Amino acid sequence: MNPGVPLAAHLSPRVTEDGSFSLHSAEFGEGFHCRSGALLEARRTYVQPAQLERFSAGEELRVVDVCVGLGTNSAALLEAAAPLGLRLHWFGLEIDPAPLALALAEPSFRRQWQPALGLDQLQQLRDTSQWLSPHGRGEMRWGDAREQIDSVLLRAAGRCDLVMLDAFSPRHCPQLWSQEFLAALVALLAPRGRLLTYCSAAAPRRSLMEAGLQLAALRSGDAAASDQGGPGQVWSHGTVAAQVLEMSSPWWRPLSLLEREHLASRAGEPYRDPGGQAESSVILAQRQRAQALSGAEPASAWRRRWGLQGGDR
Repeated sequence: MNPGVPLAAHLSPRVTEDGSFSLHSAEFGEGFHCRSGALLEARRTYVQPAQLERFSAGEELRVVDVCVGLGTNSAALLEAAAPLGLRLHWFGLEIDPAPLALALAEPSFRRQWQPALGLDQLQQLRDTSQWLSPHGRGEMRWGDAREQIDSVLLRAAGRCDLVMLDAFSPRHCPQLWSQEFLAALVALLAPRGRLLTYCSAAAPRRSLMEAGLQLAALRSGDAAASDQGGPGQVWSHGTVAAQVLEMSSPWWRPLSLLEREHLASRAGEPYRDPGGQAESSVILAQRQRAQALSGAEPASAWRRRWGLQGGDR
């Protein structure tokens, strides 16, 4: 792959409700960010729950950004870390150079960032696949993240403060939500490290728990939603996972009874990819077979009990 020659026919621009720039993928049938805002999502799902204030000025944080895309999450993190005197040692995993190139060609996207911080970082990544500044250093690993993760593990296993996972949804990109790939991401974490993701699906959550992490739900816009769920339950907008996680936070809450029962249903059946090379259709078909043989409650029965609409999450 030549990261300087993006193939972008599958991508189209979007402006989210907060006015920030995003893209939509025809290949995956999904947007890169939630409709309410690309910058909003980056800040409330990745930057705020990272709680950068828990680190001391002068520290260098090891960060892994899985599925960099437009670079919005990492640029927002860098712009929040720099005023606190924190440096980043950053690793990015991304298969497609087109989203970053397209975003940087859009003036409104460039205006979102401080020239000497987020914008400079992203431009360097586009041009050289690396970035270097007084606020840190970073390198992009282009290609299938399942193939690139081993090289990051060799350099950073057990030493990462933050892992940001922003792949397309499990039903469209199950290979990056498999039990095996998630276990590799867990192996990156330092004792006080955190894995952050927008995803609240049961299968990845169960895989993270089985890998030894404690979980909490990132708060939705309605922070007062009942911990017991029920009709009108507002789902969390993501998951925070760590070896040790305090459950009292402005940014997350304990999993609700609804969510805990979700994990125990067939919806919690993990995606599996033991060889790290399976096509998404193979992973999905294998999971469907495993669900059919499972003695767990069907997700449809779980939804009926809670008065929910829609398909398996």
